[in-house]
Amino acid sequence: MRIDKYLWSVRFYKTRTIAAEDIKKNRVSIGENSVKASKEVKPGDVIKIRKNQIDYKVKVLDIPKSRVGAKLVPLYAVDMTEKEQYEILSLRKATQDYYRQKGIGRPTKKDRREIDDYAGVGFGDAMENEEWDSFFQQNKEEAD
Repeated sequence: MRIDKYLWSVRFYKTRTIAAEDIKKNRVSIGENSVKASKEVKPGDVIKIRKNQIDYKVKVLDIPKSRVGAKLVPLYAVDMTEKEQYEILSLRKATQDYYRQKGIGRPTKKDRREIDDYAGVGFGDAMENEEWDSFFQQNKEEAD
């Protein structure tokens, strides 16, 4: 089976196209050699994958006939990734969760929507059309 199809079938990539693109960018290798998407995978191969700034290692146990369910992946591949790599990933996720403290800087779109929901104000509910007309009329008179 082709390596791009294998990585897609064991659910390492969401689509086969994404797998092929990463292979083309030399992020996937078997042993120490980078490979092409058409490289055939055999049981016993150790695939190294650079994804999300983490170096994964996967050992091929068997070749699936097609894409397998998440529960069946251990029948076809063994994750040999070092624990340190997963620790780096968890630290990176923890730092991204709180990119800014509440109350500092402009509110995001989500924050603004929550404020509007709390205040009971929706888009266009602040002023009626007549109020807008009088608002613009007053400003026009003040400008003249």
